[in-house]
Amino acid sequence: MQPNAYYESDRLLTEYAELHFGDTWFGVENFPKALADLALGAMNGKPTGKAVDLGCACGRSSFELARRFDQVEGVDFSANFIRLGVEMAEQGSIRYALAEEGELVSYHTRTLKELGLEECSENVSFYQGDACNLKPQYSGYDLVLAANLIDRLYRPRRFLDSIHERINDGGLLVIASPYTWLEEHTPKEEWIGGFKKDGENHTTLDGLKEHLSQHFRLVSQPRKVPFVIRETQHKFQHTLSEVTIWERLPR
Repeated sequence: MQPNAYYESDRLLTEYAELHFGDTWFGVENFPKALADLALGAMNGKPTGKAVDLGCACGRSSFELARRFDQVEGVDFSANFIRLGVEMAEQGSIRYALAEEGELVSYHTRTLKELGLEECSENVSFYQGDACNLKPQYSGYDLVLAANLIDRLYRPRRFLDSIHERINDGGLLVIASPYTWLEEHTPKEEWIGGFKKDGENHTTLDGLKEHLSQHFRLVSQPRKVPFVIRETQHKFQHTLSEVTIWERLPR
């Protein structure tokens, strides 16, 4: 089973471009920036040499992490998302069309300069890659950010059971997810939670603890971070993503 072609659609690309670099709605702060700020706050004196933003989409978190990290790699399965991140890094701006109503669209240009991220692009690089089957070069990280990723992977168990190999001792794994498990993305036997186990509710948080506890410790209580995706001028998605932060135990 391969990741869903849903994430290659032009319309979704523009919605995510707006989520990452565009306006905020209903008082909800920019989600990729909020996650990067949470991750940076949790580093708390730890080394900030190298970070990876897995499932980086259009790359806003990657740029935000580069405010502090010497090197940030953004990795996503979608070639379209990566292309947009590369364009922003190389040109300092992107332009896209947002759906307004029916066939009507509006055109928007966003720049790193207006976001205060112009100096960060030199430390960011983007790659197309599969989080369930990462190449050996993706290792030695002080921080792994996996934002809204695990419930869209086709082999999330493999990802969780092996991600420790890529993180330095004492480094952090930050996972954010609304836990919206769907069989169109993930076979049911691969779900981490959201089902009954031995007659009891088995949540995704239960599953995360089950898969990560051998190599990580949970360093803070889970917290919910909201995000808003604009579909048209009259239609929005408002979602809560649960964030957990895990510290890599010494080998």
